[in-house]
Amino acid sequence: MIRLLYVDEHIVVCVKPPRVLSTDEPGGVPELVRQALETPDGDVRTVHRLDRVVSGLMVLARSAQAASQLSRQIREDGFEKEYLAVVHGVPEAAEGRLCDLLVRDKARKMTMVATEPGKGVQEASLRYQVLGSAEGMSRVRIQLETGRTHQIRVQFASRGMPLLGERKYSTLEDSCEIALWSYRLAFTHPATGAPMEFMLEPENTYPWSNC
Repeated sequence: MIRLLYVDEHIVVCVKPPRVLSTDEPGGVPELVRQALETPDGDVRTVHRLDRVVSGLMVLARSAQAASQLSRQIREDGFEKEYLAVVHGVPEAAEGRLCDLLVRDKARKMTMVATEPGKGVQEASLRYQVLGSAEGMSRVRIQLETGRTHQIRVQFASRGMPLLGERKYSTLEDSCEIALWSYRLAFTHPATGAPMEFMLEPENTYPWSNC
């Protein structure tokens, strides 16, 4: 079962488990939401994605109209997303902005930092704040300014600070799921226009409990 935090006739806010697809396919988040709502044929639509290995807050639409409205907010930067992560190492600055050029290798299903503009190269930026450091790890709060595939994972790994539990962009062996959590969502309700905000901390287990 999937945990539901908020439900009305237009949207659902849930907690995505790790290793579950965000998209509407067998075992994906929309199917799990339908099961939780006991509406096997219900209209549940993904409007933003989390990597399969990532956990935390997601909002889904329950109609084409709601999906269109939320998607418009995402395109027009009216949809705020913040994450928590635990990384190896300690950033030089307690807070800052990371900017890179990223390119997607579709054959390898990986994102890489590019050295110069070119075909398929996109700008990527995020802001971060270090919340605490201990035992060679740091807990950081991240606000995305762009939404590139694997952006957070690649931008920190390319600076020698891969996320705990990272298996695609790190050779370090960690005994945990990837420490990347969708922590905060803020958007306008697609039907009422009311401001909506949801925040949820990850469970206080390793590595979150260490810093």
